Amino acid sequence: MMEASQKNADIVEIKPRRADDVPLSIHVKIAIDHYFAHLNGYDAVDLYEIVMSEVEKPLLEAVLEHTGHNQTKAAKALGLSRSTLRKKLDQYQIS
Repeated sequence: MMEASQKNADIVEIKPRRADDVPLSIHVKIAIDHYFAHLNGYDAVDLYEIVMSEVEKPLLEAVLEHTGHNQTKAAKALGLSRSTLRKKLDQYQIS
């Protein structure tokens, strides 16, 4: 369970009761907000592609590790076909 307290209109502080109570979506939101805060006046470009590549590679690595590098099990866990998984592994140079 999380408790949120609003400090002002722009900042919401999330106080998890346990570290694993913070959903991935909150971590992503914080990272994106941090990215925007540090653009220094530059426009964001290709943000979708940047985020997907930053998230997809560690996701694939974690699922492979969890499944003992069994690509059939990893593909099933991810909801992908084995051929799609293999293409993504090649794309990110994951063996």
